Amino acid sequence: MKTLYIECGMGAAGDMLLAALYELLEDKARFLAQMNGLGLPGVGIQALAAHSCGIAGTHMKVTVNGEEEGRHGPSDSHGHQHLQEGGRAHHRHFHATPGDIGALLDGLGLEQEVKAHARAVYDAIAQAEAKAHGCPVGEVHFHEVGALDAVADVTGVCYALHLLGVERVVVSPVHVGSGTVRCAHGVMPVPAPATAALLTGVPIYAGSVDGELCTPTGAALLVHFADGFGPMPMMAVQRIGVGIGSKAFDRPNCVRAFLGESMEQGNGAITELVCNLDDMTPEALSFACTRLLELGALDVYTVAGTMKKGRSGHILTVLCEERQEEETARRIFALTTTNGLRVRRCGKYFLTPGQKEIETRWGTVRAKLAEGFGVRRAKPEFDDTAALAREHRLSYQAAAQEVLRSLPTEEKEGTQ
Repeated sequence: MKTLYIECGMGAAGDMLLAALYELLEDKARFLAQMNGLGLPGVGIQALAAHSCGIAGTHMKVTVNGEEEGRHGPSDSHGHQHLQEGGRAHHRHFHATPGDIGALLDGLGLEQEVKAHARAVYDAIAQAEAKAHGCPVGEVHFHEVGALDAVADVTGVCYALHLLGVERVVVSPVHVGSGTVRCAHGVMPVPAPATAALLTGVPIYAGSVDGELCTPTGAALLVHFADGFGPMPMMAVQRIGVGIGSKAFDRPNCVRAFLGESMEQGNGAITELVCNLDDMTPEALSFACTRLLELGALDVYTVAGTMKKGRSGHILTVLCEERQEEETARRIFALTTTNGLRVRRCGKYFLTPGQKEIETRWGTVRAKLAEGFGVRRAKPEFDDTAALAREHRLSYQAAAQEVLRSLPTEEKEGTQ
């Protein structure tokens, strides 16, 4: 699986992510030419060789009407402007509304998929700003993230990922920094309220660096594209991109991006939510289990048991991704009679799932595939196999055996 791992040991900002992904591209000149021809008024993008504490990489210089971002006022730890000169809007900061940004993105010369990703990133920022400042989304007024250079960062990252064609994005825990930052709303704690809202449910840490390391733009991009957060998966790395920030620290100020092929996709983490139930009817419990699966739980099952005072009951176990823990807990409380849940966060090994359509003499049937750790398995999809059996008046076993016989030779190992 083509996998991208993003290392955020010094947080993430839009230009740093853009520079790291730029280094991974095969046709860098074409990418820059296309970015400079998008139609963003007055915007120019240059990729400059840069170093940070002995590490070589790229600094993405974004200019608007010939002036580089962050040159006209106090900046955060990555060199991004937060307060315009004299407290007034600089000509690059048109204080866009969500509608203004949407209209601007719609007019760019990019694939619809790329523009859809960029709009989704800005929608997430708008939601976070609205939550942070207690106002309706329609009244959000973008300041720093509404600047044309920030729009270039967002569209550039979305376009670079489109060109790279990655199938899975994994992001490290995010270093957010500490202290305070001065922005258009005044002095704010780090992480800034909008950044904190965007990173809800994401593993973050403050560390010892004084300053804002993860910007709202960086946070929104990471959350939008990440399929998971955690350590680097086992992968054969093919290319490494390094995006250098503007400010100097006692450590490399960079984002690193590792592109390669995942090896075994069989390790990770999972959350178990468990409760005891002794006052639900079988019908109500069955309904709750079905709804939990429909709403996104990975698996739901019950085990019969004897509860307090000898009452018959069930132990309900619901499996979900770590980031879905709180929402899944809310759903369990809403759908069952339990007053409490036990939470277990577990490591896991699993075979990489897949699916394949199998042509049999009676028609097409899907088969579930699983592979990893030297094991390969295939199993007929029940609904398709059952439909085939009904149509041709076969037993389920006979239909399933026909599907397995029709599997390609290389996929027959370990069939069941």
